[in-house]
Amino acid sequence: MAHQGTARSTDAPRLGRAIGTAPSAVGGAVLLLPGGCETSTRRPSPLAAGAVRALGRRLARDGRAAGLATHVVRYRCRGWNGVRAQPAEDAAWAADEIVRRYGDVPVCLAGVDMGGRAALRAAGHPAVNSVLALAPWLPEDDVAAPPEPVRQLAGRQVLIVHGTNDERTDPELSFRLAARAKKANRDVCRFEVHSDGHRLRQHHAEVLALASDFVRGALFGEDFARPLRDALAAPPPLGLRMPLASGFGRSLRR
Repeated sequence: MAHQGTARSTDAPRLGRAIGTAPSAVGGAVLLLPGGCETSTRRPSPLAAGAVRALGRRLARDGRAAGLATHVVRYRCRGWNGVRAQPAEDAAWAADEIVRRYGDVPVCLAGVDMGGRAALRAAGHPAVNSVLALAPWLPEDDVAAPPEPVRQLAGRQVLIVHGTNDERTDPELSFRLAARAKKANRDVCRFEVHSDGHRLRQHHAEVLALASDFVRGALFGEDFARPLRDALAAPPPLGLRMPLASGFGRSLRR
């Protein structure tokens, strides 16, 4: 993760307008959490928000009939900023805002890069029932610092997806976090996208299909596809190093 100089930041987080055609009645919501950088108080980059919109469009389309509302969270600033963990605070604020707007509906936090860490960190919010973290940026293991917390993931369904050739965020760190989380929460799984990099471009269609399957299952109780069921049921490390098969999502859900 890059460091960026300080500059002006927004005064408060915001919730972007719903992506796609809004459902007639909202039964669940996805909060899309963009990437960012390690240290910065500059305004969030519009490009970061744009990077999660393809995921948002797919989720909004597939979940509309079930009542899914999908929103991008606009952070106050683009940096994680150490112990302040500002994107995680903004994600928790956004979950409160979902409850204010739509009532007591389940929320999935879906984050990319730094947004993946924010999603995992903010999972303890009472409205959150699931977390989707794509290529999450996580801190390096440091004996002098406390490990990234996982207790807040208890009772949530968690899916982590990481490319094995990611040179920006270390896939081994997401595996280690998943292994610690799995000890206290059986509903944790992790898929590896072999030969893919940080943006998961080579298998973009499969990643979107997997994400959609997970979100609909977590929020609306639809049956997970067989690979997801197998990954959640498998003991570690098998369920935490599940390969994402080429062509996933092309066949009918079973």
